[in-house]
Amino acid sequence: MKYRLAVFDMDGTILNTLGDISASVNFALRAEHMPERTMAEIRGFVGNGVRRLIELSVPSDASQEACESVYNAFAEHYRLHCADATAPYSGIVDLLSRLRAKGMHTAVVSNKPDDAVKALCARYFNGLFDAAVGVCAGVRPKPCPDAVCGVLDGLHIERAEAVYIGDTEVDAATAENAGLDFIAVDWGFRERPLLEKQRAQLIASTADELFDALTQ
Repeated sequence: MKYRLAVFDMDGTILNTLGDISASVNFALRAEHMPERTMAEIRGFVGNGVRRLIELSVPSDASQEACESVYNAFAEHYRLHCADATAPYSGIVDLLSRLRAKGMHTAVVSNKPDDAVKALCARYFNGLFDAAVGVCAGVRPKPCPDAVCGVLDGLHIERAEAVYIGDTEVDAATAENAGLDFIAVDWGFRERPLLEKQRAQLIASTADELFDALTQ
């Protein structure tokens, strides 16, 4: 196989988290008496981490203090409700099991908070990842390559032997910054026309198609 390591984004790639993220965003906006956002709007806001999500969700004239209050309300609500409606995308659990059966290493690098990444991996993908990393102190969020490079170093994998899989332009930039190939999936948070503008080796539409691309 060309690749020894497949590094996955989380939101929109292996887990459909949009319902729970949207519910927590709107809970936090209501708490500050701000207008709610549609799920379609929030879908477009996701990808650059929680703080950027909140910045895009609040009204443009919101104060920094109000933004911080919304952020804190979101963080607490999502901590308690991050798995209410979340579920793996079709075929993903089987995909990961098949990759590992072939001897491939697997990892997650996400812009979600690190504790949420680890909790969701334990809940839905227990034992299916060699590493799971989210945003934490001292590690710059994607598209900076810090977390991806840390996973490569920890697993002793060369860049030419690894690929990053994601569903947004942020993921494409992360792969480029880390020096990895990039494979996009079109079942997540961005429409295919936007993905076609990224430098991807492939845009996969099913888990089986993704498996074939990773194991050729």
